[in-house]
Amino acid sequence: MILDRFRLDDRVAIVTGAGQGIGRGIAVGLAEAGADVVLAARTETDLEEVAALVRERGRRALVVPTDVTEAAALERLVERTIADFGRLDVLVNNAGGTMPRAAMVTSERFLEQAFRFNVTAAFTLTKLAAQAMADTSGRGAVVNISSRSASMTQTSFVAYGAAKAALDRMTRNIAPELAPRVRVNAIDVGGVATRSLDIVLTDDNLRGMFLAGTPMGRPGEPEDIACAVLYLVSDASSWVTGKVFDVDGGTESPAITVPVPPPEPVEGREGPYRV
Repeated sequence: MILDRFRLDDRVAIVTGAGQGIGRGIAVGLAEAGADVVLAARTETDLEEVAALVRERGRRALVVPTDVTEAAALERLVERTIADFGRLDVLVNNAGGTMPRAAMVTSERFLEQAFRFNVTAAFTLTKLAAQAMADTSGRGAVVNISSRSASMTQTSFVAYGAAKAALDRMTRNIAPELAPRVRVNAIDVGGVATRSLDIVLTDDNLRGMFLAGTPMGRPGEPEDIACAVLYLVSDASSWVTGKVFDVDGGTESPAITVPVPPPEPVEGREGPYRV
């Protein structure tokens, strides 16, 4: 049966950023497909709530509070996974994000933090997980949750967009090195109805603009992303690696534009911008 290729029975998956939103939806979706799930995020109470949902579906859950920007924490995450479950089959690098900020007020520190959170953490954990997959299960799959900001021109998203573009390129470049034993793909996510989009969806004017700019006429739901992840980590996609999939409601340009303050002349200083 072709549907059997989507099953993850008795496989073990790590999901970062699993406490809320997209990560929560992915974790629950993988459990429904038969996987045991290791839940990683900074807030333990959120993770415990998701763990209860996983267990309600008859699968095991392991809560590992983790700051993905700390390399030692990522090492502990993989070590705990192997110690408790004895194997690793799936990694979903979902943790990430950066608030919008105009380019002229984006500091080097802000940019570096964006890259560490969105790219470096995923790269480091992918290497650790790929080795664990090869050593235990003999094979595995990694999915990086990226963003359509990686390929769209958006004001105030210089740090986030650049970081997610780097994550997509990292996905493509590392995939052939890990093939055929470990497959690596990414999903460029559009506007999904999570807490980060509340400011848009709770304002009638902004919501109208967002829906008008989204051909499918609605925001995404965490389950929409979970379905794409399930395909990419299951045997259904066993001939797919190094690819970036757009899951975005058909959006081809930003549905919402974040305004940028106009330049202000500063007396006695070269250049037109107040920074």
